[in-house]
Amino acid sequence: MVSHREPKTLQQAIVFFSDYANCHAAVVAIRWPDGVVKCPTCGSENVTYLENARVWKCYAKHPRTKFSLKVGTIFEDSAVPLQKWLPALWLLTNCRNGISSYELARALGVTQKTAWFMLSRLRLALQAEHGGKLDGHIEADETFIGGRARNMHAAKRKRLGISQSRSMVGKVAVMGLLARHGEKGSQVRTEVIRNRKKHQLEQTIGENVTAGSTLYTDALRSYDRMAQRGYIHQVIDHAEAYADGQVHTNGLENFWSLLKRAIKGTYISVEPFHLFRYLDEQAFRFNNRKGSDAMRFALALKGIISKRLTYSALTGAELPQTC
Repeated sequence: MVSHREPKTLQQAIVFFSDYANCHAAVVAIRWPDGVVKCPTCGSENVTYLENARVWKCYAKHPRTKFSLKVGTIFEDSAVPLQKWLPALWLLTNCRNGISSYELARALGVTQKTAWFMLSRLRLALQAEHGGKLDGHIEADETFIGGRARNMHAAKRKRLGISQSRSMVGKVAVMGLLARHGEKGSQVRTEVIRNRKKHQLEQTIGENVTAGSTLYTDALRSYDRMAQRGYIHQVIDHAEAYADGQVHTNGLENFWSLLKRAIKGTYISVEPFHLFRYLDEQAFRFNNRKGSDAMRFALALKGIISKRLTYSALTGAELPQTC
């Protein structure tokens, strides 16, 4: 965004992005920060803007010489105008507990199905590209996401083979890693895992945490060999206490609380197939919690480039595409 009238609040964002010219300028500034528009097909700079059609024309000889601002972004092939996409992104990045597809549909005047597809695409823009491994003081913990067995309909419990005494059945295991006290505050990473066994947790930690870091975990026996894997392993037994000085996992417990509040209070039910998208959304807001609403929006807007999510890929009919 390049205007001196850049929005700082939701009210200002709605007014600002109701004007297509402002939407156009914001996305152009992200896609081509040097101001030189290039053809997404051949990379040529020999293009001209057709204002009435709101597309560019490339003068190189190849198919699809005309391209819109949406081509090469998560907005590609969407009939929804940017005047609705950008306020939706603002809401997603700045609503503490997220925003449901029903609420977004009412706010934008689209169908619930369209709003759900929009939110799924926007969550792809929030997906972080991790720059190497975490180091320093790292908390590691895991949790289960899913409905409580006692709240399920009896027919569903029977179909899934779940009894009220086996409430973990049917839930999805998620592991979190939190690096304490960085420049931007504590930063979290999450990953959907198959189970809580030793080899699974050790693999995830090994892929994301630098050897020699101080690792704080609970007393789960799956972490028993972390000292042998080259980490300084500190354990807090929750049967005795939740913190012993710096030895605790309270940072991750706080994140789990925020995540489950969003899922239970806003999204109600999340399919395991889509859970990682909701983890990306919550991790984005948590990791950028010290920034302003405008900063989070601008950061998320940078994530729209060279990403594509079709409806078929979203529903599992095909693999996701990349531009």
